Amino acid sequence: MKLQARQIDGFLKSPDKAVRAILVYGPDQGLVKERAKMLGLKIVPDLNDPFNAAHLTGELIEGDASRFFDEVNAQSLMGGTRLIRITDVDNKFAVHLKDWLKSNPSDGALVVIEGGALGPRDALRKHCEDAPNAAAIPCYIPDERDMVAFIRDQIREQGKAIEGDAVTWLSQALKGDRATAKMEIEKLCLYVGSTQNMISLRDAQASCGESGDQGLDDLVEATFGRNPLKAMSTLHRLMDEGTDIIVIERTLQNHIRRLHQVKIDVEENGQPIELAMKKLQPPVFFKQEDRFKSQVNKFSGPYLRRLLARLSEIEAETKRTGTPSKTLISDALLKLASL
Repeated sequence: MKLQARQIDGFLKSPDKAVRAILVYGPDQGLVKERAKMLGLKIVPDLNDPFNAAHLTGELIEGDASRFFDEVNAQSLMGGTRLIRITDVDNKFAVHLKDWLKSNPSDGALVVIEGGALGPRDALRKHCEDAPNAAAIPCYIPDERDMVAFIRDQIREQGKAIEGDAVTWLSQALKGDRATAKMEIEKLCLYVGSTQNMISLRDAQASCGESGDQGLDDLVEATFGRNPLKAMSTLHRLMDEGTDIIVIERTLQNHIRRLHQVKIDVEENGQPIELAMKKLQPPVFFKQEDRFKSQVNKFSGPYLRRLLARLSEIEAETKRTGTPSKTLISDALLKLASL
């Protein structure tokens, strides 16, 4: 079963009872773990329950596949459904999972698998999307608009409110997976304390200033500020630090989309550039307004569209092959920063 984005929340709240294996995968590993945990807790109140839950790794199964079949076929001593958690797997596990799913297993076990950034052709993802008794849940890196909504929801759950400038700054600083962003927001709420309801920009910067991924901001600034040497060195540093290539691609795409939106409003709709920039959601951070305005004036609308199409092609290839297109993104950045 291949779940669409609009179906995921409903499935997480009430999983299809016919499904015996659920693959949670994608580059946002924080969200992968969060959703896998949520599904597991639907079956057992304690993921470490020695009687009703088991945890297997891909390495363990590769060394002895019988361990997997023993666990999925074991009966719960307490009655009900057992939870089998599978982590750190690759496509080798797909063969064993496919054999088990073909056996039309009973509801005695639910297998929840945590996968990585799997492409459409990866066997593990394909089997879970195609099998009627399995499901695949993608977890992609949030774009800036998604992050704004996520931040507001998390702040609201903490019983607090937040200023617009603070949301804008956080959405740009907390790029990456949702789990990291959630921890930073919880830290922020602890920082302001129980007596303060409204979170300001100063609060956000004081609490999260060192955790925000400034490397991504540096990359955008260097790339669109005609500094190819800094752009390439920042790109290589981000990759060396383990930043997901999808995060880098999405960061650049989001910035280009925002430039293009303002460009259209100015050139085709006749709006003043300041008004067009204020319409962006989230709005441009006030300290970056002059640089953003300069970039809008520098690039033409057709060029921005071509650039966005090229980055989208690189992202699609990354997802399709499962191999980070480091050379392609490096070439694209070098050409852009050298203009």
